[in-house]
Amino acid sequence: MKQFVIYTRVSTRRQGDSGLGLDAQHRDIQLYLSTYAEVPFEVLGEFQDIESGANSDRPELAKAIELAEKTSATLLVAKLDRLSRKVSFISTLMDRKKLNLTVASMPHADKFQLHIYAALAEQEREFISLRTKAALAPLKGTGKLGGNRGNIDKANEAARAMADTHAQKVIDTVLPLKEAGRTLQQIADTLNKTGVTTARGGKWYPTTVKNVLSRM
Repeated sequence: MKQFVIYTRVSTRRQGDSGLGLDAQHRDIQLYLSTYAEVPFEVLGEFQDIESGANSDRPELAKAIELAEKTSATLLVAKLDRLSRKVSFISTLMDRKKLNLTVASMPHADKFQLHIYAALAEQEREFISLRTKAALAPLKGTGKLGGNRGNIDKANEAARAMADTHAQKVIDTVLPLKEAGRTLQQIADTLNKTGVTTARGGKWYPTTVKNVLSRM
């Protein structure tokens, strides 16, 4: 019988108390179990940390890994970034030969593919951070955001260019979903589930999807 150990993570105590973010993780995990898992299966345990993605100190993750390795069960997470946003941390997990790992949102990905995805996601976050800093650079030295109209115009122009570039990047995913009759919320959910971020590195919402479509 296939056995699983489930791990979830939220970034703040407030999210943990409210369940914010957990519902989506549990939804994706249950979707994987009902669609891709061999039947019958057994869930040996569920563990949850309330820690930042940049923090490698995860006591509940350590317990989950220990149980998974001890029982040869599969550690199941909703998305790769629930383990960590650091590729070095992901790489360390991949090197654990006794650890079987499955990401619900990428059900067919093996360890090598997950490692590559983590590296690409980290590169994208770094680039978005640099691009945002470049867009805001003209405002430095003005003393306040409204201190220099010319600099603000340049910053706005840079921000628009950044948004246009990102829109071109994701439109091949967004348009087919829109043409298939998906709602803006459904499109946003799909982008979030697949790990695609907005131009500023955040989550997708119906309004951000609408903004992308309006740029086409």
